[in-house]
Amino acid sequence: MKLSLAVAKKLLKLIDGSTIANSSAKGEFFENLLLEGVLIKIAKGRKVRLFKESTLRVYLSNTCGIADLEKYVELLINDDAKGSDSVKFGSDSKIKAIRTFKGFLINSYNTIEASLNDKPLFIEPVEGVFNFIYDFESFVPSRDITIVGVENAENFRMIKEQKYLFNDINPLFISRYPQNQSKDFIKWLKSIPNNYLHFGDFDFAGIGIYLNEYKKHIGDRARFFIPSDIEKYTKTAGCCDRFDKQKLNFNIDSITEPNL
Repeated sequence: MKLSLAVAKKLLKLIDGSTIANSSAKGEFFENLLLEGVLIKIAKGRKVRLFKESTLRVYLSNTCGIADLEKYVELLINDDAKGSDSVKFGSDSKIKAIRTFKGFLINSYNTIEASLNDKPLFIEPVEGVFNFIYDFESFVPSRDITIVGVENAENFRMIKEQKYLFNDINPLFISRYPQNQSKDFIKWLKSIPNNYLHFGDFDFAGIGIYLNEYKKHIGDRARFFIPSDIEKYTKTAGCCDRFDKQKLNFNIDSITEPNL
């Protein structure tokens, strides 16, 4: 993603110690900054400020290839800038974003058979360790493995304790977060034939993520995980207020799967 001049100027304002209105910090880029803790909300969520200047500069370097934000802004303003300046301050002559860590986190409690770059790969579960798949384009799991997308980070971390939920499948768990890597996950899902199970939140927001981010791309290979005792948990732990609020902004007709 190329960083626009307008966004770059807002970042300079934050570096100078100013705050900006939350309404001015909209879009995927600012959402990622908030998610990664680079920005924090203040004044009851009406404004945002920078957590730490060094954190922002590292983030810009790693995700956008911007080594010097001030020079980058000058480069965008200056129509006579040389291509060599683009390389020096904005990663390359086209000032395009780069992603140092493409890919996604995986977790498992069984040995997973796969191949990477056409070579056999056996992923062994190790307590306290997640694996990160960088070269995901060449990562191919065995056909019998069901890919389980985990929306909640704590569920992903504690997946071994929830093993009893998945006795009928051979699962490989993928974390949806960091969220800016979820597009890699979806791209990968579209390239493999494996079935997909979405382990998400049991509310309209969770269903919306499943339908709009996954189901629409891989069709009948996708299904939403619903535990057999979901009715009991809905009655004892469900939130009526959340249901009513989310329902107002959700198109119920978009749900066509009987279980959902």
